[in-house]
Amino acid sequence: MTTRPWCLTLGVAVLAGVWLGPLPAMAQQWFAAHMAIHVSVVAIAPPLIALGLAGSRFDPARTAPLLFAPVLASVIELVVVWGWHAPALHRAARHDTGLLLLEQGLFLAAGLLVWFSAFGGDRASLRPRAAAGIAGLLLTSMHMTLLGVLLALAPRPLYAHDCALPSTLTPLADQQVGGVLMLIGGGGSYLAGGLWLLAGL
Repeated sequence: MTTRPWCLTLGVAVLAGVWLGPLPAMAQQWFAAHMAIHVSVVAIAPPLIALGLAGSRFDPARTAPLLFAPVLASVIELVVVWGWHAPALHRAARHDTGLLLLEQGLFLAAGLLVWFSAFGGDRASLRPRAAAGIAGLLLTSMHMTLLGVLLALAPRPLYAHDCALPSTLTPLADQQVGGVLMLIGGGGSYLAGGLWLLAGL
């Protein structure tokens, strides 16, 4: 039995759990909760959805292959992710529902663009696309890792907090936890995807 339906179902369930669960409310207070949403929306749900739909008639890389170039997709995601982590935009998204929805929508779109670029397309173009997909995923892994390191090792909080954190968690520690989540979930997911494609070649 194919695992595709399970991948697709799990990817949609991750999005539902992240968006409909307690994380959005927690994200107003905790930077780490906001980062957990980010990582889930760009690096956990999209590869599952892409694996579930790759090669099918619902695969956008199959119907519009020129729009799904892996390295270009990686650069687009870099601009989206780093742009929304600029302190002013990040703060605005944490405290404005409309901007939060815009941020999350762009994160999801960028994540799906990268993962469909790497995993999708026609069978005839599978090997060349996989080779480009490796480059795109490894490039994304590098910039996600760099962002995670920046957040985890910064000597001071980069983002202002309006709400009180639990007494055991300082703003700097909260940011460090968020950075570690980005390192493990963000950088690790794309690295694993690149290595999986490499093994297939």
